[in-house]
Amino acid sequence: MASVRIREAEEGDCGHILRLIRELAEYEKLSDQVKISEEALRADGFGENPSYRCLVAEVLPAPGEPQGPSVVGYGLYYFTYSTWKGRNVYLEDIYVTPEYRGTGGISSKIIQKVAQVALDQGCSQFRLAVLDWNHRAVALYKALGAQDLTETEGWHAFRFEGEAMRKLAGK
Repeated sequence: MASVRIREAEEGDCGHILRLIRELAEYEKLSDQVKISEEALRADGFGENPSYRCLVAEVLPAPGEPQGPSVVGYGLYYFTYSTWKGRNVYLEDIYVTPEYRGTGGISSKIIQKVAQVALDQGCSQFRLAVLDWNHRAVALYKALGAQDLTETEGWHAFRFEGEAMRKLAGK
């Protein structure tokens, strides 16, 4: 396999990140839910007060190959806070294109890099969620040492959006 580099995303990567977000949504059978634009990714991730951080996985060309690096995966994360444990990092998305899955540990490398960032930032926890049918990802996270909070603590995830959120806010 070609050499892979995990690096911090740059503003110029937003087009690649959006492409991968759309691929992930299709893989998860939730394409209709993607409303984000490349411009929003730029503004939200690379402005004065970024809402997220992102890592990209690049496949580097072999010596002598004319094309440049190719972005084949990403991990988008942000910081949260636990009233019990303090600072946390939440990995919102992790995705690697199908042709590069299982070929060089790219997902594991992204997860390891997020764990390094979390520790460097004084975080006590690193959280993520996965769809229940994605057995391959569940197995990877468990193999890397993650606890399944649905199994161990019985947590359920909820969200408010759209009309429910407006109604709740009285708007």
